[in-house]
Formats: sequence, structure tokens, C-alpha cells
Amino acid sequence: MLLQFPTNVTGWICHAIVTSSLLKAVGIDSFSGTTAAASAAAIKWISKDGIGAVGRLFIGGRFGNLFDDDPKQWRMYADFIGSAGSIFDLATQVYPAYFLPLASLGNLSKAVARGLKDPSFRVIQNHFAISGNLGEVAAKDFMFCNMSLTYHKMWRLFISLFYMIQLILVSEEVWEVSAQLFGLALGILILDTPGLVRLYPVLSLTWLSIRLVHLWLRYQSLSVLQFNTINLKRARILVKSHVLYTSVPGCVDCNKEENILTWEKFMKPRIIFGVPLEDMVGGDTSVFKVKKLIRIYAKEKYILMVNQSAGDFEVFVSFKVCTQKIVCEDMNDKNLAKFQISLQVGATSLSVLRSVWQVYWLHENRESFDNLSDWLSHSLLVMEDRFDDFIQQLKGAGWNTHQLNLKVPKEISIDEVGPLQ
Repeated sequence: MLLQFPTNVTGWICHAIVTSSLLKAVGIDSFSGTTAAASAAAIKWISKDGIGAVGRLFIGGRFGNLFDDDPKQWRMYADFIGSAGSIFDLATQVYPAYFLPLASLGNLSKAVARGLKDPSFRVIQNHFAISGNLGEVAAKDFMFCNMSLTYHKMWRLFISLFYMIQLILVSEEVWEVSAQLFGLALGILILDTPGLVRLYPVLSLTWLSIRLVHLWLRYQSLSVLQFNTINLKRARILVKSHVLYTSVPGCVDCNKEENILTWEKFMKPRIIFGVPLEDMVGGDTSVFKVKKLIRIYAKEKYILMVNQSAGDFEVFVSFKVCTQKIVCEDMNDKNLAKFQISLQVGATSLSVLRSVWQVYWLHENRESFDNLSDWLSHSLLVMEDRFDDFIQQLKGAGWNTHQLNLKVPKEISIDEVGPLQ
């Protein structure tokens, strides 16, 4: 909260500055006293808002399932996109003839940012709701219980004031509104300083400086958040520590090590989930190769394969999500006979975590085996021996092992019916 307050203050200062550019662009110049036609200004304003609403609709419909996994990352991305949108608003003062396209692009960008911000922020709020009291955290109502104190009235007053101050300090809504009022007041003060706003380069530089401070503060405020749930980024950190040192870091250390800005798909070693079987075996769906791979992972709810054609270490993972069919061709048969396999299992978040553990063991022991099948088989034996200890250490370190934000990909990558002969 201490970091969020100056973050919100700088954000509202920037809002006041770019709003002045928008108003000047439509003809409302507070310094010269001129005004634009009310209807023209209203049409432009409504048009840009309508185009901006498309951004939120797109985000809500397309990316709604991403925010539970990594809310800190998406909250930070929202500020980057919102800052980019403000640049379009700021440019309307220089190009008033292009107000509608510039303001619309600005509103579209900020709407996309809002679409990223709100869901991820609700996840962060839920993180603070220790007993399901999300509404209390989101908008604190100052409700005081009847205290049956028998002490002096002044003592009761002191206790009441103490609880009131405590509620105010933990109320996010109070901090947000206070920051908004303070930020807008400073923004008005800047706009009332002729030397700052009459020269556009000075105004732009002022906005840029404050915006950079705002982004830095946002990063700091998100960095201090400590989640005890396990997403893919934190799972990588925890698994790597256990594979290398047979121990796992606590919530504080792991959250500090977590990189907010890095997109998980660019992290090393590279793990690609939901890969079709043909890609996993290099297009060779021969009976022998597929049977061997299926038997190696008979006890697991996923199939993992190292991509030997990649330059860097890369792993393919396919999950057994439902009853499907695998069609394989015996290349030694002139008639290309086909067979079908049945794997009646369903992968869970724990399956994802197990696959990540195996990936890191393979990555750290990739020079130990010449034969790929032996390498994969041995990694499963080691995981079977050490994975229970990994889970116990997670519980002992305070991690919530009952809420794993590790989603099984929805893509169906294994088609299978009938028993394996």
C-alpha cells in the first residue's frame, strides 16, 4: 500500500496532463478562453469512447483465462500499454485535425490496459482476502462492532480511534481515493503553471518524467507481493531448487526471484505444452516408436519428449486429457496397417507440476545418458523417488499445494481409442 499510493498519485498527475491536451484538441482551451461547439466536442468524445470499448470487449473474450496464472505480470503489462495509449492523447494537441483517430487509438490502448488491469487486480485483491472477504478488501466499509468495554469513556474513545485508524490504513479504497485527489491536485497545479504547459516540449517532458516514475513505482509495488500459490514461473523456481539442492525456497524468497516482466514461453529450459504426437516423435508414427513412448509414460498422465532437433534444450509435453484415439502406422507393413491405443486417464495441475520436475531433472542431467529412452525412463524413476519429498517440502515452506495455477492445455494432442496390444 505504501508503494501503491505514490504510484496512483503519479498516474493521476499524468491523467490530468493528457486530459488538457485532449480538451485543447477539441477546442476547449482553458488558457485562451475559447470554446468549441458542444455538439462537435460531444461527438468526438463519444466516438473515441465507443472505439475504446472494443478493446475491453476483445480482452475479456479472448484472454480472460490468463490472469489467475500470473496477475503481477499482466498488471505490469497493463501499465505499459496504458502509457503507450497516453502518448496518442498527448499528440492530439500537436495534431488537433487528427483528434478522432489519435484519441481513438489512445482510448483503445487504455481500454485494453483496463481489460488487463481489472481482472489481474481482482486476483491480487483476492490474495489479500484471507477468509473469503474479497468485498471487504475491495471497498472497505467502516463498520464498528459494539464493544462491551467497562473502562473509562476516554479509554473507549481511544480504542475506537485506534480501530478506525487501523481500518483506514488497510483500506485499499481509501488509499486509492486519497491518491486520486492528491494526484489530481498536483496535476492542476502543474497545469496552472504557464511555464510548464504553454511550451509543448516542456509539457511532454514533464509527462514523460512522471510516467517513468509511475512505471518504476508500479514495478516496485508488484514486486513486494507475496503469493503462496504456485504458477508456472514459481513452479520453475521451486523445481529447479529441489532438483539441484533437494530443498525449496519459501514464499518470500521465491516471489523475490520471480521475474514479473518475462513471458513464461521465453524462459529456459523451454517447455512447449500441448504438442501433437506427430511433432513429439518427429513425424514418425511407427508402431514400435509410439508403443515404446506410451509404455515409458504408462503411469503418468502426460507424455514428454526432448526435441533432439532443436539447438537449445527444448521439451515437448502432451497431456492425456480424455478418451481419444492414437492412429499409428506400421511403416514395415506394405499395407500401412493402423493400430489404436486407449489411455483412459485425465491430466491435472499436479500432472503439469510433475512434468516440470522431470524437465528440470533432464536438463540438469542431459550429459549422463547416450540413449534417449534410458534417459527418459531413468528420469521417471528418480521423480517417483523424490517427488513426494518435493510436495512435503512445499507444504512445510508454506506453499498452497491445493491451489496449483498450472492449467492443462485445452488443445487435444493425443487421439486414442481401444487397448494397447
